[in-house]
Amino acid sequence: MNDSKESTPQFPTYKGKPLVRCGDVIYYGSMKDKYVVRLEIKSKKKVKDMDVADKVTIQLMYTDQNIRARKQIVKSSEKEGLYLAMDIADAWLTRALAE
Repeated sequence: MNDSKESTPQFPTYKGKPLVRCGDVIYYGSMKDKYVVRLEIKSKKKVKDMDVADKVTIQLMYTDQNIRARKQIVKSSEKEGLYLAMDIADAWLTRALAE
């Protein structure tokens, strides 16, 4: 029995869009869409015994691989805390995909 759910990896989602993490970099959105948001954790702070993101760089970028790397970035900002960064990322991505 071949189940289609087994063949496609299931990523965690935020507001219905996938989140893919590689180290301190998180990609928010689908690479099949025109835009995706790249969040990079620049610094962390200790809260009790856990590392928590402190400064996060947010970049709205094109997913088209034919565009040079510098030209792929549409918007960029730096925020304090992952929660605020994710909130901004969702707003940017929702507006960009609505165009």
